[in-house]
Amino acid sequence: MKVEQLTAKILDNNPSMDRYQLAIAVSKRTDELLNGATSKLSVSKNVKEADLALMELAEGLVNVKGFIDLEK
Repeated sequence: MKVEQLTAKILDNNPSMDRYQLAIAVSKRTDELLNGATSKLSVSKNVKEADLALMELAEGLVNVKGFIDLEK
């Protein structure tokens, strides 16, 4: 999937999250992956960590903590 499709999928599944919060979530997960965290997806070694973080979020394999639902 393209980055735009993954981003749209994440934002559709998380209506309280905006694109800025998504950028922070991807950044945090990317840092975790760069610091040795194991990926929850089995992909080739040629995938960059930021793309992998986005894919994990799109599949719902990683929980995003610390975001408040403003609609409540």
